[in-house]
Amino acid sequence: MLFNSLSFAIFLPVVFFLYWFGTKGKLQRQNILLLVSSYFFYACWDWRFMFLLIFSTGLDYYTGIKIYEAANKKKKLFWLWLSIAINLGFLGFFKYYNFFADSFADGLSQLGLQVNFNTLNVILPVGISFYTFHGLSYVIDLYYNKIKPERNFIDYSVFVSFFPLLVAGPIERANHLLPQIVKKREFDYSKAVDGLRQILWGLFKKIVIADNCAQSANLIFNNSDAYSGSTLVLGAIYFAFQIYGDFSGYSDIALGTARLFGIELLRNFSFPYFSRDIAEFWRRWHISLSSWFKDYLYIPLGGSKGGMWMKIRNTFIIFLVSGFWHGANWTFIAWGALNAIFFLPLLIFDKNRQNIGIVAQGRLLPTFKEACMMLSTFCLTTFAWIFFRAENLQHAFKYISKIFSSSLFLIPYYRGISNATTTIALLIAFILIEWFGREGQYAIADLNLKWKKPVRYALYYVIAILIIVFGNFDQNQFIYFQF
Repeated sequence: MLFNSLSFAIFLPVVFFLYWFGTKGKLQRQNILLLVSSYFFYACWDWRFMFLLIFSTGLDYYTGIKIYEAANKKKKLFWLWLSIAINLGFLGFFKYYNFFADSFADGLSQLGLQVNFNTLNVILPVGISFYTFHGLSYVIDLYYNKIKPERNFIDYSVFVSFFPLLVAGPIERANHLLPQIVKKREFDYSKAVDGLRQILWGLFKKIVIADNCAQSANLIFNNSDAYSGSTLVLGAIYFAFQIYGDFSGYSDIALGTARLFGIELLRNFSFPYFSRDIAEFWRRWHISLSSWFKDYLYIPLGGSKGGMWMKIRNTFIIFLVSGFWHGANWTFIAWGALNAIFFLPLLIFDKNRQNIGIVAQGRLLPTFKEACMMLSTFCLTTFAWIFFRAENLQHAFKYISKIFSSSLFLIPYYRGISNATTTIALLIAFILIEWFGREGQYAIADLNLKWKKPVRYALYYVIAILIIVFGNFDQNQFIYFQF
């Protein structure tokens, strides 16, 4: 069930009505309803993988209690590694088996040894990377005594499978979400209205911005041999806004939907394309994943406490693992490595935390220096996105080599460019709204504080009309569902 589908437009109001009016405010009834609704939501994708989700939930619930009750550290460690091994085992089997089998066979063929491994025609369970990381953070936090186990299986299951975040995040932490699940919730009109506002903006990002950019990006990337370097640059820019509108749009809808039920999820995006360097970009892009890797991988490896070589090693590890998390393809590993290389100068010269605050905070426009920094960061990020989008490494290198050719100076042209004027105009409007709203939690979050009610509602209607007129209603799947 897609957020941008008619079925979800029916599903959400029904669950909302039952949640607030059918449960009579009883917390356990609300949580049971959320769990049943979440399992139904997930079963709409493929009911067969429900058993994997329930097994993973039960595994971490049980091992979490055993970790907490273990008499000594050795037993705690046993139950922790049991959970980690089984969780990563399932993730590795479904997501990476074919990648490792093919890569190993290719490596042997380079040595003159021909080996055929049987690859598996396995469907990747939607959301497995996300709910696996939910469970891992829970058992790891238990091991380090940061939290206590949740004894109520229903409540814990809601933490793992809450439908707004189930298939593409944000990656929640037990110490943030579980206390909200076990606490009595009462309807808050202002929060509900804010949730609807964020859902509206998320739908605009997905249906208008991402899906329109996707049409041109797909056309250019899929036929890159036929186009000039300048056109390929345009294709990369289209994809940069496609993936941002797609994933941050999903996150906005997820956060807004959760707020309708009185639950606050972790913020996942903070206007990353207004970043002044790569370090700031990664503090603002997919925040829940970046912070997960920092807390559960980077810091345990030693973080920034060791010498420079340890810092460099840990940085490369976290970026490479992050790339590999996104998919079983060398392109994602190359994308992670490239971002690590971009990050390296900031780390070496201790400049990786020089841009912490909001750019041009309290000012209408950035300085010339800030504008140049944002532009250069966007260019580096867009360049790296080429590897993320390419079918394979050969495709990525051919795409890049075509960009850095004499055809870079030709006027961009591709089949369907006549529609580009509308897409570019929508992009400009989108960037302006994001810029003026960059100090809020999302672009139109604080309109009620700045604009009078008639003007505010006029903008809401304009956004809704733009969605109806220019939206792509083919129910395109969200990019991060494949991860």
